[in-house]
Amino acid sequence: MTVAKSAPASTGRLARNSVGIAHIIFFVVAAAAPLTAVVGATPPAFAFGNGAGVPGAFVLAGLLYLIFSVGFTTMSRHVGGAGAFYTYITQGIGKPAGVGGAFIALLTYSSVQIAVYGLLGLFTHNMMAEFGVDLPWYAWSLGFLVLVHLAGQRNIAFSGAILGVCMVAEIVILLLLNVAILVAGGGPEGINLTSFEPSTVFSAGLGVTLVFVVGSFIGFEATAIFAEEVDRPEKTIPRATYVSVLLIAVFYAFSTWTIGLHYGPSKVQETAAASLDAFYFGAATDVLGAWSATTMNLLLITSLFACVLSFHNTLNRYFFALGREGLAARVLGKVHAVHGSPYVAGMLQSASAALVIIAFALAGQDPFAVVFSYMSALTVIGILTVQAVVCIAVILYFRKNSHGHGLWQTLIAPAVSFVGLVGALGLVISNLELLAGASNIVVDSFPLIVALVGLGGMIFAMRIKGADPVRYAALGKVFEA
Repeated sequence: MTVAKSAPASTGRLARNSVGIAHIIFFVVAAAAPLTAVVGATPPAFAFGNGAGVPGAFVLAGLLYLIFSVGFTTMSRHVGGAGAFYTYITQGIGKPAGVGGAFIALLTYSSVQIAVYGLLGLFTHNMMAEFGVDLPWYAWSLGFLVLVHLAGQRNIAFSGAILGVCMVAEIVILLLLNVAILVAGGGPEGINLTSFEPSTVFSAGLGVTLVFVVGSFIGFEATAIFAEEVDRPEKTIPRATYVSVLLIAVFYAFSTWTIGLHYGPSKVQETAAASLDAFYFGAATDVLGAWSATTMNLLLITSLFACVLSFHNTLNRYFFALGREGLAARVLGKVHAVHGSPYVAGMLQSASAALVIIAFALAGQDPFAVVFSYMSALTVIGILTVQAVVCIAVILYFRKNSHGHGLWQTLIAPAVSFVGLVGALGLVISNLELLAGASNIVVDSFPLIVALVGLGGMIFAMRIKGADPVRYAALGKVFEA
């Protein structure tokens, strides 16, 4: 399945060997948006969850996803392609379930992309208003959408380079804050490991904390989507997945540990509840000076841009996979003659995102309270659902043929991660009002929407089976190793 970088559009294959392990890690970590996740998601975790136990919760979530990665990456050695979850579920459970999973994945990644565009437009509007440029949030969102689209049309390595620069910048500013806190002696209670003690981590509020923490890992599974574009995917994809999960877990745990030290483990929950917005900015101003808060505001924008660029490329490859499979218009399965990118899929994806943003704008919806909060909540439900289904797919796939792998990779790890993911999904649904910031018929219907989308995909696949058995029989064959 080797294809040259300049493969013509008619081949229907993405540019082979166009991206390395570093680029994939950049995509995954950028999708996690370190600065945005730390500054935006962890203050409510401190305030409404188990307080000083947030760093330990990141360790727990990291362990869960490392265990998930065992079966996920083991299967990646035998099943490859740009379809990712669609491919895994199809090969493990069957074609109807695979199409259902693909529909949920499209809903999930589309939702998180819209959420990020809303936040990106809001932050840019607020920053530029200080300089007298007062454009509405959606104007900035659409402007960034154009930039993301143009970058996504290029070779995947081009986006990887952009993501690398953005990711390094946001990590550096957080590391400066982290190290400065430690150098200053930690805070009123000194440097200690209270945040990682079992009595702190497993205290009341852990479930609420995990609702925010688990959402911070969204996007790490995208490593498999680039299997067709890397050299030796059977080795590169597992390495990229494990490194990405470890980086996210360790960095988030370290950052939240140091901010907890700054305010003091016994006071951090109270402080976060009193100043969610200024929780990190106040610490940065205290420890590094006013310049750091200004810089952090600017880097929040580049963090969000990197995040949405990463999800754009992920969505492109889902649309591409469905087009190549004949589940959508086959023109979506074309690749660029020069860049080897799924450029037609990118056009559809950008156009659909623009329409949703415009619809929110015309409806007068708040970019944070509705666009970001609602879409983020829908995203977390969707991704946990499809990840749990993937665990089942891994088990069933290796029941047919273990390929020489042991029980840990083929049964135990997928089963353990399935239990953990279903438990996390239950926590999210039971705390949906807190995650979305509202309780109404729209928010309350999110679990049902995800289920109906998955069911709709399964019905769609079965209709193909009845109307065109030959086409149905071919589904998933292009991804078989």
